[in-house]
Amino acid sequence: MAFITLDKKKLNQNYKYLDKLFKKKNKEWAVVTKLLCGNKTFIKEVINLGAKEVCDSRISNLKTVKEINADVETVYIKPPAKRSLSSVIKYADASFNTEFYTIKLLSDEAVKQNKKHKIIIMIELGDLREGVMGDHLLDFYESIFHLPNIMVTGIGTNLNCLNGVMPSEDKLIQLSLYKQLIEFKFKRKIPWVTGGTSVIIPILLRKQVPSGINHFRVGEALFFGNNLITGEDIKGMKQDVFKLYAEIIEITEKPKIPIGYLGENPSGETFEILEEDYGKTSHRAILDVGLLDISTDFIEPEDSKITLAGASSDMLIADLGEVHQNYKVGDLVSFNLKYMGALRLLNSNYITKKVI
Repeated sequence: MAFITLDKKKLNQNYKYLDKLFKKKNKEWAVVTKLLCGNKTFIKEVINLGAKEVCDSRISNLKTVKEINADVETVYIKPPAKRSLSSVIKYADASFNTEFYTIKLLSDEAVKQNKKHKIIIMIELGDLREGVMGDHLLDFYESIFHLPNIMVTGIGTNLNCLNGVMPSEDKLIQLSLYKQLIEFKFKRKIPWVTGGTSVIIPILLRKQVPSGINHFRVGEALFFGNNLITGEDIKGMKQDVFKLYAEIIEITEKPKIPIGYLGENPSGETFEILEEDYGKTSHRAILDVGLLDISTDFIEPEDSKITLAGASSDMLIADLGEVHQNYKVGDLVSFNLKYMGALRLLNSNYITKKVI
């Protein structure tokens, strides 16, 4: 069976790097665990690093966090659905919000459960996902700040999450100014301005984050050590916290070109024939993982001489090329992962998860 590993030593190195960076810049940060898809073993590893605040977009995952350590602050990082409000109040100490109707219902539920619930108002800064429009913000805040058992503890934004709008110093200054407007008009403090996700880290490293931005939510950079603006690695961080291992279940020398009339495969793809491949063969390995669990766009063989030839629902086809003699049936082939590749694998019930 294919499996994915989490290297706790490398994860610890990345956590320490980020924690040191944020402390040096006098910023607070929270770990985003949605990549882990609620895997209790992996979430324990994150909490054991010392994470005091955990963000997730699935309430069941926050429930798992509370089961592991009830003292960890939990944040639900998308506007809650009406039918999940009871669970949001029960398992999330705070939530991101953009609708007065929802916050009013959260207030009612918080009163019912005799709990205080924190609200972070998300503001639209151009990526056109969730967020209150800036010219509506003051009226929006005025309508909610008096609701019982609701505490507005922050404002925030999301960039580079839908349309690829990248963060900039100007946009972060704009977010800081919204905080100042609210505090000036209503004489009420807004403790946190959560400026964004891993994509902000390169700007922080360039010393271009305004002092008013004092909180970040980091997931991808923690697990992959990557600069989301340039695509480069962040020096001092590890990029292979996660790895996929798949077993070879067949190796056979076969023609490079399919034989017969070609139509669409079950994925809607049509094979493109290259003239230079006529008459050629290759040693192909079939691996015990497929499109149900991964996308070939987001995985890369650690052995650079192996190329991926395609995949079906439950099998991955690899061309072993010049290194075919190095492999036999039963061997494991290791893969480096991109974020979406790891996400698919971690969400699959058919992939074993291991800590190393």
